[in-house]
Amino acid sequence: MAATGPGAGRASTRRVLAASMIGTAVETYDFYIYGTAASLVFGPLFFPKASASAQLLSAYATFAVAFFARPLGGAFFGHFGDRIGRKSTLVASLLLMGASTVLVAFLPGYATLGWWAPFLLCVLRFGQGFGLGGEWGGAVLLAVENAPPGRRGRFGSIPLLGAPTGFLLANGLFLILGLVLTPEQFKAWGWRLPFLASVGLVGIGLWIRLRIGETPAFEKMLAAAETSPVPTVEVFRRHPLALLGATLAVIACFAIFYISTTFALGYGVGTLKYDREAFLGAQLLAMLFMAGGIVVAGIAADRATPRQVLIAGCVGTVVVGGAMGVMVVAGSLSLVWAWMAAALLMMGLVYGPLGSYLPSLFPPQLRYTGVSIAFNIGGILGGGLAPIVAQKLSETGGAAPVGAYLAAAAVLSLCGLIPLKARYGE
Repeated sequence: MAATGPGAGRASTRRVLAASMIGTAVETYDFYIYGTAASLVFGPLFFPKASASAQLLSAYATFAVAFFARPLGGAFFGHFGDRIGRKSTLVASLLLMGASTVLVAFLPGYATLGWWAPFLLCVLRFGQGFGLGGEWGGAVLLAVENAPPGRRGRFGSIPLLGAPTGFLLANGLFLILGLVLTPEQFKAWGWRLPFLASVGLVGIGLWIRLRIGETPAFEKMLAAAETSPVPTVEVFRRHPLALLGATLAVIACFAIFYISTTFALGYGVGTLKYDREAFLGAQLLAMLFMAGGIVVAGIAADRATPRQVLIAGCVGTVVVGGAMGVMVVAGSLSLVWAWMAAALLMMGLVYGPLGSYLPSLFPPQLRYTGVSIAFNIGGILGGGLAPIVAQKLSETGGAAPVGAYLAAAAVLSLCGLIPLKARYGE
């Protein structure tokens, strides 16, 4: 017999929020173990001998593959999320995402397979991105569509806390491996262990998600027979300005994250010659500021509006971008850490409110599709190419032009946020 009463309601709410957060934790963990491995070992492992810079750029190119797969996955899973439900779609996306990640652990390198090695790496990276494309939008809808009045900002920020959680798990594991393994052991087989460990996270995520029900908003829509036959077409036809504005609004958060994590790791260890474990430790501490920023942003979004908090975060990001050329190359890991902490704090402010802001731009019957497409296309523009562009800019001008690139990404997000207000509640 099902439990009833206030206690049962609180337990149900906790399960919903846990189910939404675990997916973004797995998403970030899977994405960042790939980004970390790309920065540290994928270049020489999966590509022919060349300059270290050329191999690193090749590894970053495979990293970008998933970002181009994400909008396709967003449209695919968004279609079914708006047609048959949030829960079942989230289960399917998590399975695809997890399977693609785990298989990377078994992939031989270039010395064994030749060009088949980077080809298969790109195939698995595409599968990872395709699955991830349906993850974020469904996770935030699971939280926001179960939120009580006046708490959409807080509920919408809960799944986004999965991002720093996944990062801490990923980098923490790489840090431990770096401490207990020799460099030769890490390059030979140690880097594969984080990909294998994804099995545990995916298993926990599936266990939680299979125990929840549909969101009230979707059940109401289904009862009224208001589902759209082709959500993707309707989003582009009926809500093009909302889709454009939402896409631009996402750019800043992706640019901050991958410049202050993936690029910064490769630049700090490869160019600035900091100890790898020391730099990973600095990034772990800096990530706590992102988590704090998400919490603050969620509360502030309920007291003001998500859009106002996002605008404030973008303005702060312009300032942080301007400081990069001075702080990162000052010769002090403490100053590099301070810059990463400031950047990731801004990341919290431009990321945390997205969970409640993006769903407010689209009606329920198109919400999964609209949010997923906007978030994932914004990911291409802001994050997919960020490590590659930042690496090329740093080779010619150091950290200063990378900071200018980050500031420009924040300005693009402002261009989407300023004219676009919520239409379907905040």
